[in-house]
Amino acid sequence: MREHILNLDSLHVNLTQGSMLIVNFILAFVMFGVALGIKVRTFKSVFKKPTSVIVGLLLQWVALPALTCLLAIVLNPIITPMVGVGMILVASCPGGNMSNFLSAHSKGNIELSVSMTAVTTLFASIITPLNFWFWGSHYLRFAEIKRNIPELDIPFGDMLSQIILILGFPIVLGLLVSHYFPNFAKKLVKPTSVLSILLFVAMVAISLVQVLSGFEQRWEVYAGILSCLVVVIIHNAVALGSGYFGGKWARVPVRDRRSLTIETGIQNSGLGLALIFNPAIFPPELWQNNGGMIIITALWGIWHIVSGLTVATIFRRSPLKE
Repeated sequence: MREHILNLDSLHVNLTQGSMLIVNFILAFVMFGVALGIKVRTFKSVFKKPTSVIVGLLLQWVALPALTCLLAIVLNPIITPMVGVGMILVASCPGGNMSNFLSAHSKGNIELSVSMTAVTTLFASIITPLNFWFWGSHYLRFAEIKRNIPELDIPFGDMLSQIILILGFPIVLGLLVSHYFPNFAKKLVKPTSVLSILLFVAMVAISLVQVLSGFEQRWEVYAGILSCLVVVIIHNAVALGSGYFGGKWARVPVRDRRSLTIETGIQNSGLGLALIFNPAIFPPELWQNNGGMIIITALWGIWHIVSGLTVATIFRRSPLKE
């Protein structure tokens, strides 16, 4: 498996200025759509009983990155450092906007889901670079002991400034529209959600096309992608499982547990892709041969929709009573 993944790592991908502009626009639009659904009254009922919110944030901000780092260490013999770092980057991202729809589909606590997405998105400028720097550094130190790897500088300051720039404006704009034009915002929420999903698929397609265009031996590429998909499936299962069993251990209500499961298993991998392609965060001279990192992040964006819909449908058909 590792040999196949190495074939992906051998490629360094740089987007053109035009492609990078498209990726940033898509991410900005997705963040604007998330912000449209953030209202003060959404938080009030949830934060009157904050246990589930606190549990959810601990799962999202602490448990998932820590478990991901541990999983990357366990899988170290069969993955490459770039893949391990990509896993940690995905785990460091905030919850994805698909989680709110999936939480409603599962008959979970939609207010809790929206609140968690809002909080993790609003604090992503700090939490994402902090978690990526902390857990990424720990993983790379372990990987370096086990084998010689390229010297990689885990960015913190550059990532912090770029995330504020990428997320800040669209989120503020969405909050302002939601507050001052609530009726207009309500009409925009559904179409922007649908369009966000379509644009995200387009972002993933751009990433995959950029990677595949640099290879000639297609069979080895497909074997590498399949190997990365196996890693993504395992990683996503750990994320979903940590949300479910974390909620069960904390004894939160069943509806809340469903939302915690989905929120922890659905990550904003689109943000991860935008960060990877940003040369100010991952300088090409330091982060060469990053194909595996891109593939892991892009495949997560596809697989978490499949797994999320599957889990949400199972929840929907299950009774709410223990």
